[in-house]
Amino acid sequence: MPRIAYVNGRYLRHAEAGVSIDDRAFLFADAVYEVIEIFQGKLIDDAAHLERLARSARELRIDLPVGEGALKLILHELVARNRVAFGHIYLQVTRGAARREHFFPKAGTPSTLVAYAQSGDRAAAEAKARAGIKVISLPDSRWKRPDIKSTSLLPNVLAKQQAKEAGAYEAWLVDEAGFVTEGAASNAWIVDAEGALVTHPGDSGILRGITRARLFEIAAAHQLKIVERRFTLAEARSAREAFITGATSLVLPVVAIDGEPIGAGAPGPAALALRAAFHDFAPASG
Repeated sequence: MPRIAYVNGRYLRHAEAGVSIDDRAFLFADAVYEVIEIFQGKLIDDAAHLERLARSARELRIDLPVGEGALKLILHELVARNRVAFGHIYLQVTRGAARREHFFPKAGTPSTLVAYAQSGDRAAAEAKARAGIKVISLPDSRWKRPDIKSTSLLPNVLAKQQAKEAGAYEAWLVDEAGFVTEGAASNAWIVDAEGALVTHPGDSGILRGITRARLFEIAAAHQLKIVERRFTLAEARSAREAFITGATSLVLPVVAIDGEPIGAGAPGPAALALRAAFHDFAPASG
């Protein structure tokens, strides 16, 4: 069965889908995006993801081409047409196609909307969680608005590649003051000596992850305390546990940072419990 993508009002074979070479996403990374998990054929936390998409678009003054209701119908149709049980939806909205110049295009230039569904390997994902992942630390060289989920991801790409070449899964980014901000493609967490879950405050220094937000509800149900504060790399290395969160990773235990084991060097009980409980709390639609 061919994969089907959505581009500006049309459902197309994935291999045949495309946009203009004048599209500003291609020329300037002038676009916003979201990634939404598909679990048992349903979209997970889609309302929160679409709310964040709308916020990102407002911050960059990009007009969404369709309303939230229509966008949900498109995403559900993609899941159905591609028969995806486990995986994710990727959607991107750009400022549209126009003559290449830095100024915004003239008023009325239509935005571009692209979306597609992609299957994932659930067994492999669960095996990775049971084994835990390694991370490395790198200076945070991104622009100062990572709270906007834009497609300007070159520093993140370079960080992820450096992690891969070092035999790690993720890179934790460290600011000029020595504090961990977040991962290249995830939010960063530790479990401190008192058993509290610690993560960077949800300010403009990080992307406020949808999975991160859902953990507050799950932690409360499991009598786990969450503290939003900055933490150093040294504190992370001496933590009881560490883990990352994201729409595609969910909750993944971190077992080593820069080659040094975290805790016992194995996935910790808090991270595993949060992962196991995630889909009992995250709303699903479809």
